[in-house]
Amino acid sequence: MEEQSKGHLHQETMPGMDHAAMGHGEIVHDDHALHTQGQHAGHSTAMFKNRFWLTLALSIPVVYFSPMVGHLLGYNPPQFPGSLWIAPILGTIIFFYGGQPFLKGGWQEIKARQPGMMLLISMAITVAFIASWVTSLGIGGFDLDFWWELALLVAIMLLGHWIEMRALGSARGALDALAALLPDEAERVIDGGTETIGITELVAGDIVLVRSGSRMPADGLITEGSAEVDESMITGESKTVPRTIGDPVVAGTVATDSSLRLKVTAVGDDTALAGIQRLVAEAQSSTSRAQALADRAAAFLFYFAAGAGVITFIVWSMLGSIPEAVTRTVTVLVIACPHALGLAIPLVIAISTERAARAGVLIKNRMALERMRTIDVVLFDKTGTLTKGESALTDIESIPGLPTDEVLALAAAVESDSEHPVARAIVNAAHLTGAPVPTATDFRSMTGRGVQATVEGSVLAVGGPALLAELNLTEPEQIAAATRGWKDRGASVLHVIRDGAVIGAVALEDEVRDESRQAVQALQNRGIKVAMITGDARQVAQAVAAELHIDEVFAEVLPQDKDQKVAELQARGLKVAMVGDGVNDAPALARAEVGIAIGAGTDVAMESAGVVLAGNDPRAVLSMVDLSHASYRKMWQNLVWATGYNIISVPLAAGVFAFAGIVLSPAAGAVLMSLSTIVVALNAQLLRRLKLNPADVR
Repeated sequence: MEEQSKGHLHQETMPGMDHAAMGHGEIVHDDHALHTQGQHAGHSTAMFKNRFWLTLALSIPVVYFSPMVGHLLGYNPPQFPGSLWIAPILGTIIFFYGGQPFLKGGWQEIKARQPGMMLLISMAITVAFIASWVTSLGIGGFDLDFWWELALLVAIMLLGHWIEMRALGSARGALDALAALLPDEAERVIDGGTETIGITELVAGDIVLVRSGSRMPADGLITEGSAEVDESMITGESKTVPRTIGDPVVAGTVATDSSLRLKVTAVGDDTALAGIQRLVAEAQSSTSRAQALADRAAAFLFYFAAGAGVITFIVWSMLGSIPEAVTRTVTVLVIACPHALGLAIPLVIAISTERAARAGVLIKNRMALERMRTIDVVLFDKTGTLTKGESALTDIESIPGLPTDEVLALAAAVESDSEHPVARAIVNAAHLTGAPVPTATDFRSMTGRGVQATVEGSVLAVGGPALLAELNLTEPEQIAAATRGWKDRGASVLHVIRDGAVIGAVALEDEVRDESRQAVQALQNRGIKVAMITGDARQVAQAVAAELHIDEVFAEVLPQDKDQKVAELQARGLKVAMVGDGVNDAPALARAEVGIAIGAGTDVAMESAGVVLAGNDPRAVLSMVDLSHASYRKMWQNLVWATGYNIISVPLAAGVFAFAGIVLSPAAGAVLMSLSTIVVALNAQLLRRLKLNPADVR
């Protein structure tokens, strides 16, 4: 069976990894591990939030007591002993406390020789701080009172970064989620009984007892017992897999209906789970170096502002006006960092994530939002994504003279006392026909073969090929003709046996979602290819692909190889969005340009993805595509406005048109900067008009 081959390969492909042994719960993250690249390295959402609120509180008196603000708004700030020192003292606190993240970030960008937003902000607030103290102390007779501008600039930049960090934040890392799948303890079999030990104490060769409903503490081979094992956390497949003596099992999988004893073959970093964990870490690292759009604009503005400042000082100095040269240069450097640029991207991200959440799409990574518009192919995992991930009865066949509804009713009677997903599918199908289901007695489960009960005085059994072989039965020709076609398309076949004779058969398949047809068609209408990846047999995959008109299929793919298929598509020059729901999908989700996890899937898949769909509707991928295009347009519009303001205002502040009597004063530049911020904020709000309901996808 395909499932069994999967299990063997879990066991055989992971040994020999050269990492130190790691037990459950031993993964350590420091603050810097969260964002090893970019302007937020070492910073947390709470830090920006706390600094913003205190800075905002201190900014209010700074602005109120500013003579420049009072002149602009037509009021006289109160005068009392010491009132002139309110702005300098509070402004200094704001500079060192609120401005610290930007000053540190700017210094890091200098050392890395990668100027960006942090250096631009730190340059502006440092120049404003020095110029304002020179003015407050009366040195040189300069009128460069920028305390209020310094305070508002720091407050608004802290707000922008807080909004951005909150949009990017996630509850926990994918690696922690993987480690959480392992139990903390194991029951090791010893002479006379068992002993409870931590899983870090297990060694290869130990025999452990795994009770019904418990997770496997390590990879191993079953030495005693049989059970239906839930391997969905590894395979992503919903149906349980029968495992018996000699079969391999994987750490983290669940024995659902019976106890097992297994011989440990791999622990720590040698387990399949640890191998997937390693792939997730590597894939996440390989896709974390993209630079934000705002940072690129900030880098351009830094060079533009620095160059303009130097030229301004030289030209005005050559004209013989050193005080004017200082004033013009300071004004250029301060207004070179517009508030609008600091909010241009964060506001769009915040509104986009809010709108997406209302449509059932959780955006965890800003780069996922930007990249989605460039995607060439969407790679869907089959089970639980394009399909419902649960068995549904699709066909019935019976011997001549016996109605199929009666066969279904008899099968449902036998399965009524079973909790197996297949049993529920048969019982539900029988209820939908309206045919009465007789009462069964003497129910008995035969692990790995089927179930048996007494119905209306006859012994009935429902089971697969293993049961037929055990009873030495063959199918009647009419039933065999039907089941051959079912098997060809990959359906599971169960036979209904009454008093030792086959009277019928049923086919069960993973049902394709109606929403999947719309999603595939809508993606193709947008010029995006659709591919499907699955561990299922090729005939099963081809049947689903034909029904949905999918462009390309990857079938019989081993769990640890899924991310290689993503890399294969990328090697063709395609940008890939991966949609999946299982632990085995996690490396592929992290490797893809955009990883999209189905919300009903595992925690690991969701933590490894940049986007999480709250429900199971694949049409939500289209919502993400449309939102990506719309938000990217807004980002560019805001950036064009913010940088365009600079390109116009900086030359005016430098005095390029002074010969014509046109000079941008520090006060006027500050006012225009505030107006620019308002324009950016209003433009971002227009995203709220975008309709993202998956049901409206066309």
